[in-house]
Amino acid sequence: MQCSYFDAGRCRSCALLEQPYAAQLGGKERHCRHLLAAHPGVQWLPPVASRESAYRNKAKMVVGGTVQRPTLGILDAEGRGVDLSECGLYSARLQGCFPALADFITRAGLTPYDVPRRRGELKYLLVTESPDGELMLRFVLRSEEPVGRIRKHLPALLAALPQLRVVSVNLHPEHKAVLEGEREIVLTEQETLRMGLNGIDLHLRPQSFFQTNTDVAAALYRQARDWVDEAAPASVWDLYCGVGGFALHVADPARDVTGIEVSPEAIASAELTRRDAGLRRVRFEADDATAFALAADDAPDLVIVNPPRRGIGAELAGWLESSAARQVIYSSCNAVSLARDLDAMPSLRPRRARVLDMFPHTAHYEVVVLLERA
Repeated sequence: MQCSYFDAGRCRSCALLEQPYAAQLGGKERHCRHLLAAHPGVQWLPPVASRESAYRNKAKMVVGGTVQRPTLGILDAEGRGVDLSECGLYSARLQGCFPALADFITRAGLTPYDVPRRRGELKYLLVTESPDGELMLRFVLRSEEPVGRIRKHLPALLAALPQLRVVSVNLHPEHKAVLEGEREIVLTEQETLRMGLNGIDLHLRPQSFFQTNTDVAAALYRQARDWVDEAAPASVWDLYCGVGGFALHVADPARDVTGIEVSPEAIASAELTRRDAGLRRVRFEADDATAFALAADDAPDLVIVNPPRRGIGAELAGWLESSAARQVIYSSCNAVSLARDLDAMPSLRPRRARVLDMFPHTAHYEVVVLLERA
């Protein structure tokens, strides 16, 4: 992928961009194999490649510049806005909405947040695109002060971008390197964005997590579904389930599936999909994954874990090691923490593994591993 921003030194986020894509993918698999080298006998399935461009379904745009001339992109070392509205990681449809959003900032008088001076209101625009081209837009603000102006001018924005389905404001009053705050104000009648994957309509609420690369996420869920169907367990837990991607993909009339996620927003989304699909043997609960497991009377036949970068940690790894679960499917975005967690579960042996390139041109990747009780 050719990138004028990278060539000009304005953005270096795609640190591997100068490497041929095949070399990037091969390097990621070698890195993962090296980290899991203490576990011999793993069958490595061919890595899942991504599109090299236009693969991101979410744009996390730092808003800089001024009300009259806003920038959408990142900040430089001095805290000044760098416009990346033509970044090749975004689809043409995402790129096409940025001029209207910049115009809306001016029309509604939304002052970009000045990080060095700690002044202004609008910190980020978060735009998510569904496979059908529908959009969810979130304004991350310091306070409620601009909300009235956003409401006033929102009809004009919806007319300019008819693909907008969900619009919300996230309140993030603190000056710290966190993307969003806890409080969300939904401004549209529709509250969820429909994300269709593998014939399943997942529902995404503003504060719910969803994988950045839709195509590769679909491949990840298919891989887990194939392994679960092959094992044919009577019961499955999906821990750190998010909006229910794994749980809903492995649902079957012959098995009980439980999804656990700490975010009530994500659980509400998962419940909506479950009800729409009429899945009576699937249930979701808002809880901490480790606390849920430690408090449970029994273990399921198979556990799926999809933790954040820190991994599942010693407590949950210890519970899995001593549990009666026969198999574990571990989906990881950080192979370093994965390797550490595997060392804490010696009786659960990695049998198959697959690298999925969720983030081309960066050192990051996803890996999914099937573990079986020795």
